[in-house]
Amino acid sequence: MSERDWHCEDPKQQLIWAAATSETLRVLEGKWKMVIICQLFAAKCPLRFSELERRIDDINQKMLIQQLKQLEKDGIVERTVYPQVPPKVEYHLTKMGIALGPSMEALIDWAFLRREQLIQEDKKERS
Repeated sequence: MSERDWHCEDPKQQLIWAAATSETLRVLEGKWKMVIICQLFAAKCPLRFSELERRIDDINQKMLIQQLKQLEKDGIVERTVYPQVPPKVEYHLTKMGIALGPSMEALIDWAFLRREQLIQEDKKERS
């Protein structure tokens, strides 16, 4: 990855960055995709469908299947089917999925920073 010159005055470059960001957010949008990706990161090994379902509170099978299919289509998650009875299916992050790690860490850090700022603002309003 290259270093960004965020002070770039080129409007075309700014539009390229905005389009790339929008494209990324479209791939990751939805309530469950980030949760699924975080669970696969945390597991550090492939997870069976039933294990993913147990790890994610309040998701139903239909939604989990739908989200996994979309993540697979977008090259974030890979599905491996083992030819055995009963069928065994596992999910793991692809190289593209693993490449999301630094971005996800940055988003988590930003969320905690924002949360702390909101707490500080709330304390100021109360005093």
